[in-house]
Amino acid sequence: MTIEKVSQEAKLFLTQYCDETDKPHDYLAKRIAQVNSEIEKKGYYTQMYDEIVYGAKLAWRNSNRCIGRLFWERIEVVDARNVDTYEEVFEYLLSHIQLSFNHGRIKPYITIFRPEQDKKNIIKIWNHQLLRYAGYQTDEGIIGDPDSIEFTKICERLNWKGARTNFDILPLVVQIGDQHPQWMEIPNEIIPEIPIEHPDYPEIASLNLKWYAIPIISDMRLEIGGLDYIAAPFNGWYMGTEIGARNFADEYRYDMLPKIAEKMGINTKHESNLWRDRALVELNAAILYSFKKQGITITDHHTAAKQFEVFEKHEAAKGRDVTGKWTWLIPPVSPATTHIWHKPYRNDILKPNFFYQNKFYQPTSCPFH
Repeated sequence: MTIEKVSQEAKLFLTQYCDETDKPHDYLAKRIAQVNSEIEKKGYYTQMYDEIVYGAKLAWRNSNRCIGRLFWERIEVVDARNVDTYEEVFEYLLSHIQLSFNHGRIKPYITIFRPEQDKKNIIKIWNHQLLRYAGYQTDEGIIGDPDSIEFTKICERLNWKGARTNFDILPLVVQIGDQHPQWMEIPNEIIPEIPIEHPDYPEIASLNLKWYAIPIISDMRLEIGGLDYIAAPFNGWYMGTEIGARNFADEYRYDMLPKIAEKMGINTKHESNLWRDRALVELNAAILYSFKKQGITITDHHTAAKQFEVFEKHEAAKGRDVTGKWTWLIPPVSPATTHIWHKPYRNDILKPNFFYQNKFYQPTSCPFH
C-alpha cells in the first residue's frame, strides 16, 4: 500500500471513528494532521488504543459472512503491539484462550499484535485457529480432522509429535520476522473440550466425540485505517451448526452422519427415508445439548438468525445498510425457516474488516529443518 493510500485510508477511518464516537471536529483535524506527518516520516502511523478498539469492533460489524454481528460492540480488545519475543507471544495466546473461555461464559475477544507496516519483528501465527484438531493420513485411512492434514505435517516437520488420536490439539506455531518458527503445546488444563452426548440417543456417546469450546480464528488479516494487522486472533462463540452440520457432518471432514444414523437405528440403504437429514438434526441437537449441559456458551441457528434480524433493525435505525454474503449467512440446517433465506444482501466490502491472507508456511514442504 502506497503512502498516499495509507493516508487516504487513515483519513476515512478516523473520520468514521470520530463521527461515531462523537469526537469534536477540531480533534479530527488535529489527529489527521498528526497522522499525515507520521506517515510522511515513516510510511505508516501508530494508532491510538481507542482507535484499534473501535476499528476491531467495526471490522466485526462489517464482516459479511458473520451472522453474529449483533454483539459487535462487546468484543474485548487486547493491545499486544509491543510484543517482541516468542515467550511473550505464547503468553498472550494462552491468555486469549483462557480469558475468552471465561469459565464457559465465552467472551468475544481479540488480541492485536503489531501491524505489518511496522516491519520490526513481525509476528506471524501459522495456525488457522488457536484450538484445532490434528489430521493424519495413514495406510488405514485418515485419523482426526482431514482439514488439518497439511498443517499437521508442517508441525511434525518442526518435530512436534501428536498421539495420533482423532482429537489431538495441534500446537501453537509462531514465527517472528525471518527467525526459525517456534511451537508450543497448549497445556491440557486450559483446553476446554465438550464430550458429545444426546439426551434421547445414549448410544451416540459411545462414538467418543468431543469438540473444543471456542473458535479462535488466527490466520486472517485485520485492516484498520490503512494498517494491516496480520496477527490478530479473534473469537466469538459457536453456532451449533458450525460443529454439527459442518465439522462433524461434511464428508471431507469427520463424516459422522452414517455413524450417527447407525446409533439411532436408522436404515442408511435408501436416501428416500431421509436418513441423512434425520441424523443431521439429531447430531446438531446433541451438540447444543452437550454444550449447555457443561454450561458453555453456544447458540442455535434459529436464535442466531433472530439476533441477526435485530442487528439489521439496529443498523437501519442508525441509517446504515447491512451488507452480507448470503451463502454464508444462511445456516446449513433448515435455512428456509429463517428470514435470511428470503432476503437479498449486497456483498459490498466495507472497512475496517477481516481478510483472508496467504499462509505463512509452504503447503508441501517446510524450509526449516
